[in-house]
Amino acid sequence: MTQKVRVKPRVRVVGAGLAGLSAAVELAAAGHAVSLSDSARHAGGRCRSYADAQIGMTIDNGNHLVLSGNRAVHAYLRRIGASDRLTGPADTHFSFVDMATGARFTVRPNDGPLPWWILSAGRRVPGSVARDYLALAPLLRARAGTRVGDLVPTHGPLWQKLIEPVLLAALNTAAATASAPLAAAVMRETLARGGRAYRPQIATPTLAAAFVDPALDQLRAAGAEVRFSRRLTGLDFSGDRVAALVFADGVEPVAANEAVILAVPAPVAAALVPGLAVPTLFNAIISVHFRLVPPADAPPMLGVLGGTAEWIFAFPDRISVTISAADRLIDRDRTELAALVWSEVAAVLGLPPAPLPPWQLVKERRATFAATVEQDALRPPATTRWTNLSLAGDWTRTGLPATIEGALRSGVTAARLAGISAQ
Repeated sequence: MTQKVRVKPRVRVVGAGLAGLSAAVELAAAGHAVSLSDSARHAGGRCRSYADAQIGMTIDNGNHLVLSGNRAVHAYLRRIGASDRLTGPADTHFSFVDMATGARFTVRPNDGPLPWWILSAGRRVPGSVARDYLALAPLLRARAGTRVGDLVPTHGPLWQKLIEPVLLAALNTAAATASAPLAAAVMRETLARGGRAYRPQIATPTLAAAFVDPALDQLRAAGAEVRFSRRLTGLDFSGDRVAALVFADGVEPVAANEAVILAVPAPVAAALVPGLAVPTLFNAIISVHFRLVPPADAPPMLGVLGGTAEWIFAFPDRISVTISAADRLIDRDRTELAALVWSEVAAVLGLPPAPLPPWQLVKERRATFAATVEQDALRPPATTRWTNLSLAGDWTRTGLPATIEGALRSGVTAARLAGISAQ
């Protein structure tokens, strides 16, 4: 006798970025029927890969770095069967070059939580001493409303050559004026746990291959409905519930036992949900990709001090550059900016400055919310005043800045809330 499998009530997930994918995967694994839709023609949101005609290859929109201690990242990849699609060094180290002096150095933390590496001149930042690192301790106990610069020194070799560039990359906001609790959350989960928790890792061969395509395959295999090019234009409310989703191509009623997850960008959510407060200030990220095989001795990831480029990534078939908090450059001529960045890359990697290789420059004008005290205070929780509506996204109150880790955690949180309401 065949036993009938009971499918739990449907949950409708709107938005197929990493937060929405995370929620959908979690719900499908728990036995819920899942409907996933997105206004774009593809999944992934800001973490996407695409075939670029200008450069003649498939590239990621940006270089999205994760760390070995990002527990939500690794749980998600295990869930979708993609744990093997992150690559990085076997040990934790960060290489830097100073454009002003040409000096190069590598920071080499030890694996364990007791940071004995700061006692070794060959492992720590040149010009720093052990007590400089101890001065960072107040940041780990940051209170609400404080800024990084309120708690730690924002000068000297340690700040300029390690802390500032790392926090700028993590927060996408000028480090000294950024929210101290958000910076503390990053440090507690990575740096404070020892080198084994912050080995840098990159999606391989692309973001889509690691984070997006396996999730879509798993959802479809589970019977989920996945639809793209569907723009949500409104929500119909009845009492304390969402009663219908209004798409540009029609209205979908929401049954009494169904739940809805909005995993859309903050401004979109604010336009759809009455009275919803969300972050209002966003910072840009610029990525530049060059189709050129890097030199054999190029480090996989290189921090650049004193240049326009901030991080250079050497992939097997291309060289990519990331510039965070890039609003100052967002309106600059694309060709001029690509040439400037290439001049720095060529100088650092020992490559000919001309001709300019085939390139593509990607400007994400609203890449992340500004990680300031004021903007962090505007982030809403996953819950709403409607019993069957929850929110997901790196802009919600995850306790982390706008990162892949935060986006994936938000999806899990929203999925659990939706699972409770969809009964």
